[in-house]
Amino acid sequence: MNKTIAVLNHLREKGSITSMEAIECYGATRLSSIIFSLRKRGHDIETIPTGTTDRYGHAVNYAKYVLKDDCEESGETVQ
Repeated sequence: MNKTIAVLNHLREKGSITSMEAIECYGATRLSSIIFSLRKRGHDIETIPTGTTDRYGHAVNYAKYVLKDDCEESGETVQ
């Protein structure tokens, strides 16, 4: 299974994904590229800007991607 399908499966199962989850779960370091590809295939994925602080107290901003509408007709199936 490639990383794009793994991320799509994750979105279908959990509803959302962050870059840290993609790295930890699938070794996918270019999540924004995967999301771009999925959007081109017709998947409705929303980007939610999110922020927190790191262990040193510094502000950290990242994106949370949420699957809004799944286009099952794309032929991409959960494997």
